[in-house]
Amino acid sequence: MKVPVSWLSEHVDLPAGITVEELDTAFVRLGFEVEDVVRPPQTTGPLVVGRVLEIEELTGFKKPIRYCQVDVGNADPQGVVCGARNFAVGDVVVVALPGAVLPGDFAIAARTTYDRVSDGMICSVRELGIGEEHAGILVIGSGEDGPAPGTPAAGLLGLDDVVFDLEVTPDRGYAMSLRGIARDLAGALGVQWRDPAALTPPAWSGQPGWQVSVADPDRCDRFSMLAMEGLDPAAPSPWELRRRLGQCGVRSISLAVDVTNYVMLELGQPMHAFDRDTVTGPITVRRAAPGERLRTLDGVDRALDPDDLLITDGSGPIGLAGVMGGASTEIGDGTTNLLLEAAHWAPAGISRGVRRHRLPSEAAKRFERGTDPEVTVIALARAAALLAEHGKATVVGAPVDLDVRGPRPAIPLDAGLPGRIAGVDYPPAQVLEVLQAIGATVDGDGDGDGLEVTPPSWRGDLTDPADLVEEVVRWVGYDDIPSVLPTAPPGRGLTDGQRRKRSIGRALADAGYVEAPTFPFIGTAQLDALGLDADDERRRVITVRNPLSEELPALRTTLLPGLLASLARNLARGQRDVALFEHGSVFPGGDRRPAPLPGVEHRPDDETLAALLGAVPSQPWHVGVALAGHREPRGWWGPGRSALWADAVQAARVVAETAGVELTVRAAERAPWHPGRCAELLVGDRVVGHAGELHPRVCSALDLPARTAVMELDADAFPEPTVPVAPSISTFPPVLVDLALVVGDEVPAADVAAAVRKGAGELLEALRLFDVYTGPPVPEGAKSMAFALTLRAADRTLTHEEANAARDAALALAAERTGAVVRG
Repeated sequence: MKVPVSWLSEHVDLPAGITVEELDTAFVRLGFEVEDVVRPPQTTGPLVVGRVLEIEELTGFKKPIRYCQVDVGNADPQGVVCGARNFAVGDVVVVALPGAVLPGDFAIAARTTYDRVSDGMICSVRELGIGEEHAGILVIGSGEDGPAPGTPAAGLLGLDDVVFDLEVTPDRGYAMSLRGIARDLAGALGVQWRDPAALTPPAWSGQPGWQVSVADPDRCDRFSMLAMEGLDPAAPSPWELRRRLGQCGVRSISLAVDVTNYVMLELGQPMHAFDRDTVTGPITVRRAAPGERLRTLDGVDRALDPDDLLITDGSGPIGLAGVMGGASTEIGDGTTNLLLEAAHWAPAGISRGVRRHRLPSEAAKRFERGTDPEVTVIALARAAALLAEHGKATVVGAPVDLDVRGPRPAIPLDAGLPGRIAGVDYPPAQVLEVLQAIGATVDGDGDGDGLEVTPPSWRGDLTDPADLVEEVVRWVGYDDIPSVLPTAPPGRGLTDGQRRKRSIGRALADAGYVEAPTFPFIGTAQLDALGLDADDERRRVITVRNPLSEELPALRTTLLPGLLASLARNLARGQRDVALFEHGSVFPGGDRRPAPLPGVEHRPDDETLAALLGAVPSQPWHVGVALAGHREPRGWWGPGRSALWADAVQAARVVAETAGVELTVRAAERAPWHPGRCAELLVGDRVVGHAGELHPRVCSALDLPARTAVMELDADAFPEPTVPVAPSISTFPPVLVDLALVVGDEVPAADVAAAVRKGAGELLEALRLFDVYTGPPVPEGAKSMAFALTLRAADRTLTHEEANAARDAALALAAERTGAVVRG
């Protein structure tokens, strides 16, 4: 919310001499973050108001040129050469006289140009540094309207004004207006203020100017409308109104639209103006019917959802309530008759519509935070007065005001609660004073049974005693809360699980992988791209009620969508050899108990806490990798090596080794992996993950190169970490034995290795598969696997007979279990 100090000072009696820094401090004390302080551009020298007396059209040049006589308050008019065409005799303009220096160190001097002496310059908005418009010069009035010639222009242009850009939290919709900011600031400074909404609407007579009905009062509990006619379509918005809109970041469009935006900024009540001549029949506020569409003011033809709340006439939808109007009833250049609408909408419905249609607007920003339902008719009266003053429009009949609101319930508050929560002694009289200052009606004096507090109409966010406590603390000042840190208990270091997680991350980084954390959200499209079956448990997701993105509305059940999206993004930006990893929680769906909603007046009991924790979904910790391109770079040492499915399996082995568990690998089939290049990862008899090469269809769907390799495993499925035991190191020499075995193609390497390890017995120190071969002379349908065995005894040097016996036992058990034979 951008707040010009000059506009704010019309409603607040700012202390004399208050500085920008002091105002900044006051805003921060009120809980507003000051994002920026916009100071006026530097302009020096004579900058005055002028009235155009004569215009001489100069000919014989490449472009139209005018020589103007301008009254700047001197005895004689000033001659100024100007190329702009958007002004006429009698218009009031801004003139920079010789000696003035405009923003950008643009010095003005008298000079001869186009055979005339130009004794100054008629300025545009861009030249003055107060906007980007430069198609023509700035006209601030016409005829006798406007300031007298020679008046210093700096004040009129806001060149001595300061604009605060405040960040307003979502729960404080009232502060999205000058009215709300002024009320809070006056309280913080202890000065008087004038409520711009404290006006009495005129006593309009006659029948309502239009027929209106509300079919959904739960979503619209107050709807007000006023008909006007006789608007001068050529009437410009006055300069003061345009200046303030520009300072607040709102573009000037036309008088009717500018007035509704001005009232919105002033009172916090968004409005909409319809071209009355294009509205057919009675207006109805209702939800959308199936198949309805609406072309909004931005020119987009939108399919409507049954949850969308609409403003409709006899032709159908003419506006998306609280978000944006329809193009069919848009105010045009020839509009003379208007319907002004101001309503109070349910914030949640507006918020859903904005996200559904991706259509944020200044009006929706206020409605989804909550507006004051009491000011709808006051806002219409304020807008009607401005349109009558500047556009000669008149009101037709009486306003429509459909109001079905009920009374707001009172909130019971113990006057001592704010002090107990904040740790500050707030006397009951001070609590009562603060609550009355924010506009609440309070019954009681703080003694006995406490207070009954009815919040004001503009504070829809105040619903519980805790909200009132926050207001008391904020209003008195957060600085008054003592900053006393509790004594920290002695630390016990990281838990075993935390150490394991850190160790795994470091191990993967040491192996050449780069960590790529991603958002923990997925959508149906991401799961479809992985080729998951309809009954795959990873499709059972937990949907977030208020997602950051409608395309990613659910918590992830697998790391792969985010990891593969990061891989594709890096590849698309020119990276060719990429190896990424991520470790984090996933959130498997399933049947869950609903969570209770405890109050905030006291600590939940043990039963409620247990129910809350029981409703939280399980969050197993997964580790995943994805790699494409070269795993080993090419160079003078060789051609390099492309990443293979085996690298993904090796990443799983790195994780398991770091976690201190033994991993078994065997062939399997599981989406999204290639059926013939997918490994199942086991710890004991439990499957903890999969690794291998992505299915070609998945690579194509995600724009990934062929043979992209990925791995994902559930690290929480590993056994609890134990205290590591240092291995015993034998001082005796090892015996190295190679064993080449031929087995059928269908026999997993893990089964052969297990048989060799079991058969070799306690003398086997290490076993490594170093070669797999198919082709002659190995028979068709078979493969040769070569293992390196390291044999060693702890207490002696092995003899050849002992080594051969261990080798033969390993071969015998491998032959028995897998049908292996020694390769000849």
